[in-house]
Amino acid sequence: MKILMVCLGNICRSPLAEGVMRHLVNMQGLDWKIASAGTGNWHIGQAPDQRSVAVAKTYGYDISTQRARHFTVNSFDQFDHILVMDKNNLKDVLSLAVNEKQKQKVSLFLTEDGEVADPYYDNGLFEPVFKIVEARCKQLIKELK
Repeated sequence: MKILMVCLGNICRSPLAEGVMRHLVNMQGLDWKIASAGTGNWHIGQAPDQRSVAVAKTYGYDISTQRARHFTVNSFDQFDHILVMDKNNLKDVLSLAVNEKQKQKVSLFLTEDGEVADPYYDNGLFEPVFKIVEARCKQLIKELK
């Protein structure tokens, strides 16, 4: 199983989801590949936002070595599930899909109408976002196992 988490810049939400999911998957001995990407290309090669790194560390996860990558049309071929953090990300990712098979791989990280708030401009959102991401990752493992 190969899962890609996607947000706008790949420095706040999707790195948290990648790091949490990878850790939980490894703890359960699952042979899944977990990665993340951004629909924007501004942060390629950069570490996650320090606030994401800090909140993850507070809860026992190390995401400091992850690096931002850009979502491209090739990502459809590399992953089984592409989970996006909000409706804008959903629209951007689906706009790159060239067929129905690719579109079917894409869904919101939460539920059909759920969105993970972007904490970039609000320091107070990092911990609530982390908690939402961690809870959903645990749920996803149960759903996909």
